[in-house]
Amino acid sequence: MKKQYKVDYQSPIGIIEIIGTNEAIDSILFCERETKEHDVHDETPKVIEDCYHQLDEYFKGKLHEFTFPISFEGTDFQKKVWTALSNVKYADTCSYKDIAESIGNEKAVRAVGTANGKNKLSIVIPCHRIIGSNGTLTGYAGGLWRKEWLLQHEKTNVLTYKG
Repeated sequence: MKKQYKVDYQSPIGIIEIIGTNEAIDSILFCERETKEHDVHDETPKVIEDCYHQLDEYFKGKLHEFTFPISFEGTDFQKKVWTALSNVKYADTCSYKDIAESIGNEKAVRAVGTANGKNKLSIVIPCHRIIGSNGTLTGYAGGLWRKEWLLQHEKTNVLTYKG
């Protein structure tokens, strides 16, 4: 087992816990803590520092695509869903049905929703961009209020982005 490191990022919508190794980021999840517990320090791997700084740029509206290496573990189906999620562009949305169709399994809408909920790489694998077929916001592990905030943040910043 590779050594894992943790760093907390204080976002405008709560603390995000970043977990990774020297090689890749394994998890980026909102946590329900009031204070940061894990800061960047001398032994923090570069990949985690890069993630931290890119999240900061994302929340400032200056970054639309992440470039640090990620690692995700799951079933083949989950990996297909997460890869499809990664193709949803900044400030765009699509439905669970759209994702199911994009992976060639249009009847797997509920399974897509379940896989979406198991995504451990919030924001980077943008599960917040997936909405109901009728255009309503549906489940988000970080809370619907955060999903709404992230979607509004992206819509606002896509217009001002000069990258």
